[in-house]
Amino acid sequence: MFGLETDVFILLFISLFAACAFEFVNGFHDTANAVATVIYTNSLKPTVAVVWSGICNFAGVLLGGIGVAMGIVNLLPVELLVDQNVYHSVAMVLALLLSAIVWNLGTWYFGLPSSSSHTLIGSILGVGLAFSTMPDNNAGSAVNWEKAVETGEALLLSPLLGFSLVIILMFLIRRIVPEETKDQLFKEPKKNTPPPSWIRGILIVTCSLVSFFHGSNDGQKGVGLIMLILIGIVPFQFAVKPDLDPRLLQPNIERIEQTIAALDSNQLAPINRARLARTRTELTELKTMVNTDSVTNGIPQQKRLDVRRDLLLINSNMNKIAEDEGANLSANQLATLKENLGEKNGLRRFTDYAPLWVILMIALSLGLGTMIGWRRIVVTVGEKIGKQHLTYAQGASAELTAAFMIGLASWLKLPVSTTHVLSSGIAGSMVANKGIKNLQAGTVRNIALAWVLTLPVSVLLSFTLYIFFRWLL
Repeated sequence: MFGLETDVFILLFISLFAACAFEFVNGFHDTANAVATVIYTNSLKPTVAVVWSGICNFAGVLLGGIGVAMGIVNLLPVELLVDQNVYHSVAMVLALLLSAIVWNLGTWYFGLPSSSSHTLIGSILGVGLAFSTMPDNNAGSAVNWEKAVETGEALLLSPLLGFSLVIILMFLIRRIVPEETKDQLFKEPKKNTPPPSWIRGILIVTCSLVSFFHGSNDGQKGVGLIMLILIGIVPFQFAVKPDLDPRLLQPNIERIEQTIAALDSNQLAPINRARLARTRTELTELKTMVNTDSVTNGIPQQKRLDVRRDLLLINSNMNKIAEDEGANLSANQLATLKENLGEKNGLRRFTDYAPLWVILMIALSLGLGTMIGWRRIVVTVGEKIGKQHLTYAQGASAELTAAFMIGLASWLKLPVSTTHVLSSGIAGSMVANKGIKNLQAGTVRNIALAWVLTLPVSVLLSFTLYIFFRWLL
């Protein structure tokens, strides 16, 4: 496979298996977020609910695109992925995956709705920080802090917005819905008794939406993991999209050069003048490659890693130069630059991709994982966040808000935590019902503690494991 030596092939297989295991664990760890309300309100039997949720997760991965996946890949700087040998790549992948799996399993065992997204991102940051301590690191910072801050803001703001939106939605339901309907919506579920059919339909729809958007967001994180593995261990096959004609780069290069020609480098900050000089060199290298006869059958394998580095650095540097006040680019010039750097018709269409088999593998892992392990966290979500049991209106409001927030994040290509968005929504529904005193302080404290600890613990775990694997391998 891929012409690898036996030991490297075994390490690749272990890495891919670990990535699927992470997504499998993610499935049963996060399933309760989607199925808690339909199970707890007797809208669906548990077996039917988790199987249906698994199918919706599977569909979400297949149809959700790869924007979030590439956000995960781009948390690490270009140099970390293209300037290390295969064993260093294996150490990186195993460290971040094992640390994420260990923390996910631990929080699931104790029934805590902890975030797989926080865990994974913390693990990636830990690996980057550990690499920055290595003697072979010549790139300085080994974390793309700009992307990390953007991701952190999405993870932090989404539960706060979820909490607030549910309170608003509950307020609107109380004001708009007729009194007789309101009485039904705000009843506690009776044991083994399904709700009225119209309420049941609403809850099934919201469960389906949360499951689908969970797949479209969390599933993409698994796709990003697989691409990290493939780019790191078998870069000559996967560093750039192999079936695109490299000559398609020519018009993009020309338009970017036209934008550069309009710049006065003397007006740029010193760091951006250096970026501009480097970008000119990289564009020249790409033009030379594109104009050779060897590209008629695609980018030569031995050049793919270099091409990936050039494409990503051009993209990164030109975006930073465009933000410089001294660049003084018009709106049309900025739009043209963005188009020719982007993933639709620009340079990034060569680097931002995932093969169909990768998406199918993650979809299957997440879908199967969704079908087991739900019971522990369903009880926490349904009974232990608030002092009263979850009502139909609360469950539907929390899930509708979660589906909206996760879908919006996927559209914006940002990773968010399904767990945190839904748990905060449940908490918001409890507050909307009877005020802050309606929350169970112990459960909220435990969830908050898991939330606060997830990032530093996963950073520390992956940092330590990366150092260990580098020494071992």
